[in-house]
Amino acid sequence: MGHKVNPKGFRLGPLYTWDSRWFVGNKDYKVFVLEDVKIRQSLLKKLQPAGVTKIEIERSINKINIIINVVRPGMVIGRGGQGLEELKKFIQELIINHRKAEKIYDKKLNLKLDLKVEPVKNPNLSAYFIAIQIAEQLAKRMPHKRVVGYAVEKIMNAGAKGVKIMLAGRIAGAEISRRETFKRGSIPLSTIREDIDFVALPSLTKSGYIGVKVWICK
Repeated sequence: MGHKVNPKGFRLGPLYTWDSRWFVGNKDYKVFVLEDVKIRQSLLKKLQPAGVTKIEIERSINKINIIINVVRPGMVIGRGGQGLEELKKFIQELIINHRKAEKIYDKKLNLKLDLKVEPVKNPNLSAYFIAIQIAEQLAKRMPHKRVVGYAVEKIMNAGAKGVKIMLAGRIAGAEISRRETFKRGSIPLSTIREDIDFVALPSLTKSGYIGVKVWICK
């Protein structure tokens, strides 16, 4: 068996950068890591209709910058920026509650929060956006070959060099779990300079958990 390496982790540095960019001492490190996870999970859930593809978090002293990459930015910003203000309050409450639970909350702390909403130019080249669509359609019991075939077609029409989609689990409600792979074009995983987007997500169907993995060579 070959060593399976996450294509994005393999390219950190030469091609990609970290989604969380900050430095902190040993004592608060675990608190901030968990805080980032909670912020990401809550935003992905809350902004699901807007089509979030990536959330980047930057920290400096008493300031947090959150960059949200969205397919439909108008849904996040709202009329006259009202949606953005509501989102700021939601995140601030989340951070305060988390820090109170971890017993590091200080009332004197003046936490500045800056939110940026970046539009995604070509959502069909985002592995996360495609994977979440496939996962949702499989949960609705749509035929997997049609769902994946349509996704592959969309990706290739968007200008990708290659695509690979793998499903694993009780596909189509089968008694025995299996793995199916759909591939088009070239996916050179060992070439570090190749821009490859990857994501692994679950599809929670009625018959069980189906894993969805998507590789896109841009």
